[in-house]
Amino acid sequence: MHARHPIPARICRVEETIRRSRFIATAGHAPDTDAARAFVARVKEEFPDAAHNCWAFVAGPPGSTARMGQSDDGEPHGTAGRPMLNALLHSGVGEIAVVVTRYFGGVKLGTGGLVRAYGDMARLALESLPLREKVERIRLDALLAYEHVDGFRRLLPVFEAEVVSEEFAADAAFALRLPREHEAGLRRAVADLTGGLALLEPGQD
Repeated sequence: MHARHPIPARICRVEETIRRSRFIATAGHAPDTDAARAFVARVKEEFPDAAHNCWAFVAGPPGSTARMGQSDDGEPHGTAGRPMLNALLHSGVGEIAVVVTRYFGGVKLGTGGLVRAYGDMARLALESLPLREKVERIRLDALLAYEHVDGFRRLLPVFEAEVVSEEFAADAAFALRLPREHEAGLRRAVADLTGGLALLEPGQD
């Protein structure tokens, strides 16, 4: 369960020459498959004259194989996309796409050399990549008696919960956003506060 995990904070680019071929690795944020493919397309447009624009992405939590992709873009099968994808899956970073652009320098690297070059370029980009923390948040709707409102409000900062909206009719109603990892704790605390009389239900974003 990755309630919090590192994701790319912005685009990062590194470059190296390996046996006369110029390799450029560009890494960026890919929150979903569409964003990953759009990122790849942008980099390809930037380097249309390159021999290859190989890519890989993991568009989910770190190590997640549910939304991933790779391409050798004309390099021998399994020599580019797969080593790049392996680097991403083992990086501990989520929602990430990497494109490694190659300008051929006239010296063939061989399959082992290509696997090393593409894997190393992906790892090099990861080392330089600025990261930020992603916190998975959920919505909860709370309904409680007025006598419990003050105590309820005091609980919210403890669980990093913010009030999205509030409404006061027969009872007090609050729409909340909070980190998923705090949901169980908040539910327990509200049940204790109200003797189990408050209603907490999943909200709609």
